[in-house]
Amino acid sequence: MLALACTAMHSCEQAGEADGRIRSDRDGMLVIQGRRTFIVGSYYGYEGDGAFENMALDGYNYVRVGKDRAALDQAWAHGLYSWISIGYLEPGDGEENIKRFLATIEELKDHPGLLCWETQDEPAFTWNSEALRVMPEPLIDTYEKIKQADPEHLVYMNHGPVNLVSTLRSYNPANDVIACDIYPVIPDGIRPMYALFPDGKQGDLLNVYISQVGEYTDKMRKVGGVSRPLFMVLQGFSWEMLRPEKDRRPDMILYPDYHQTRFMAYQAIIHGANGILYWGTRYTPPDAPFWEDLKRVTRELGGMQKVLAAPAGELEIGMRYHELGHSVDAGVEILIKELEDGLCLITANADRYPVKVSLEGLGAYRQASVFPENRILVIEDGELTDDYRAFDVHVYFLTRTPSP
Repeated sequence: MLALACTAMHSCEQAGEADGRIRSDRDGMLVIQGRRTFIVGSYYGYEGDGAFENMALDGYNYVRVGKDRAALDQAWAHGLYSWISIGYLEPGDGEENIKRFLATIEELKDHPGLLCWETQDEPAFTWNSEALRVMPEPLIDTYEKIKQADPEHLVYMNHGPVNLVSTLRSYNPANDVIACDIYPVIPDGIRPMYALFPDGKQGDLLNVYISQVGEYTDKMRKVGGVSRPLFMVLQGFSWEMLRPEKDRRPDMILYPDYHQTRFMAYQAIIHGANGILYWGTRYTPPDAPFWEDLKRVTRELGGMQKVLAAPAGELEIGMRYHELGHSVDAGVEILIKELEDGLCLITANADRYPVKVSLEGLGAYRQASVFPENRILVIEDGELTDDYRAFDVHVYFLTRTPSP
């Protein structure tokens, strides 16, 4: 299935009419040059020689760069779109500041690799306070000035996971694309630090497990609505590594493993994310084993570009759980993608316990290949039965007739 990959997007054969616009589809998926595009991005580029080339090979198609045409050129040479954190105009900014701000836009807006401008990160979030860090009004005013100078590109805004839905909605007139960062892999007993609550959690929902990622994705859909592009910003670091080196406790350095990283990405996608970004890799040493776990996931997402960008299907699928000696709370979640040659089911067990489930209503199909596990399952009497570990992901490609 890796033949579905489309890493260097601007070199791919375009699907649909290439109208030169960047827009969003009805489900929030970005449409770039006429092609629905799922975003796999990072706040930090790789370091060293061949940085952007290696990012593209690892499945990325989007990266944050500085206000620098050379950086845009280098990223675009390897098929990477970019976004630029340009800041915002504060009330009382003088004419010279406004001119400099708009001059940056004029200088870079014609670059083919530019996708978004970013104004303020987490504008509503102030640690240990209900006060808003930046009020919506100056960001709305900045948005309007950006769009007047550059109506072609989108304005991106990331929110923290907390704050009320109603509060976050007040920032919608200041953005075209929203995001939310949630980093739930945190060791028990971590010392107090910025952005964590007294219980040592970043999130504030009742669900303290990694399946909270799906719930925060749902929350952000309530904020932005169905058609606004939504990216989920996931964990690329260990919380303890954010401290100064002399203050770190080795027993508190905990990274998400491959299993967790894969689950969080796919659960966000199942719940409606149009892109997955990673923050914090700047604080992850080059020799950390986490790098290979993260790259396995981003390569998989990059290879699934055509599938992830496809519209959701509407097949009605039933679920019948088998007794394993405990309750099923959240259970298996499913996203259906209809393809030209079959059906893809992206599934994840949001439970903290294993489950065994039969997916019903698949009578039109005869077998399923499990990607990238190299397993083949036979569909009998319209049912596909499989076992899931806690927070497991199975991606099924269904075909109507068995392969020879």
